[in-house]
Amino acid sequence: MPCTISAADIDEAVLLSELNHWVEIETPTRDSAAVNRLADRVEAIAREAGLATERTPGALGFGDILAVRSPRPAGSNERGVLILAHLDTVHPMGTIKENLPLRQEGDRLYGPGIYDMKSGALMALEAMKIAARDGTHLPVDLLFIPDEEMGSTSSRGVIENYARNASYALVVEPARDGGKIVVARKGVAMYDILVRGRASHAGTRPQDGRSAIRAAARLVLELESLNDAQRGITVTVGTIHGGTGRNIVPAECHMQVDLRLPDDETAAEILKKVESLTPVDPDITIEIKGGVNRPPFAQSEAGERLFDHAARLAADLGITLEGVSTGGGSDGNFTAALGVPTLDGLGADGAGAHTFDEYIFVSSLAVRTALLANLMLTLNGDL
Repeated sequence: MPCTISAADIDEAVLLSELNHWVEIETPTRDSAAVNRLADRVEAIAREAGLATERTPGALGFGDILAVRSPRPAGSNERGVLILAHLDTVHPMGTIKENLPLRQEGDRLYGPGIYDMKSGALMALEAMKIAARDGTHLPVDLLFIPDEEMGSTSSRGVIENYARNASYALVVEPARDGGKIVVARKGVAMYDILVRGRASHAGTRPQDGRSAIRAAARLVLELESLNDAQRGITVTVGTIHGGTGRNIVPAECHMQVDLRLPDDETAAEILKKVESLTPVDPDITIEIKGGVNRPPFAQSEAGERLFDHAARLAADLGITLEGVSTGGGSDGNFTAALGVPTLDGLGADGAGAHTFDEYIFVSSLAVRTALLANLMLTLNGDL
């Protein structure tokens, strides 16, 4: 089915003006009031466009979850299209004044969270307004999540509830490496490991001590040995700290471990190895807490058909769409794990996520907003 919306149908100046407002409202994940200020603005825009909104009060200290829903018959439970966006960023309050001012340099527009992912979130809302006006085959639900950058711990249940009633999921995380979209993501697991030994004076009674740091060092090597680039397994001991003084045999040592795993089978294998770690010294104990934060997102056959459909629409807009797999997680991991065909990375092109050099290419906004609108307009149950 050909595109009906072109880049020329998108008012880039209006889109940019609104994006500036969104970026100026800084939204660090843990500042629920700040995230809710932007949610208020989003909700007002959606209602003005005649779209229904539903707001779920924040939990666990995070902001509210905002759902924007296309018109549908009362009582309808038709499976539709789920769009996932998030309003929170990793940048602390004040970043826009101190480290990353909002500014345009040629085709690059810089600002905190502009790439990951306020531009994509705004593009999704604009595309939904267009699609609702022109009429979609399937109902569309657009979720704005408040805590994606911290694992969507308060939002996962809501995301999964919407996903169970979705035929397709589109995620407007930023595009990668020149406009590529994401068709698969590794699963993410996180562990906190506490090693306990026995303190003693390092000078007068070293033989009485059992060094938790020494035991932890052995565990670090054991964990890091699980890395396997060919199989796509990444295990990183990201932090380690312990001890109370240079002249004390350390009684405790803490480690934080990050794992990226390509599929469910590999995840089960590696998680079992991590959870069965044992110290060499019987006087040392370890406590392991954690597990899977985001399940692996593998591309299914239905996901391939969805990509092919998107690629045809993109070609009509002059875009050669390429799909990539990435190690970073997103809310698309949750939808894909439930068997919902999922496309990710449909937001703006740019670079510098989570850095003080974060930017988007302004030239990518209109054409990729048009692609989103055409996806909403053309998706049906027969791909």
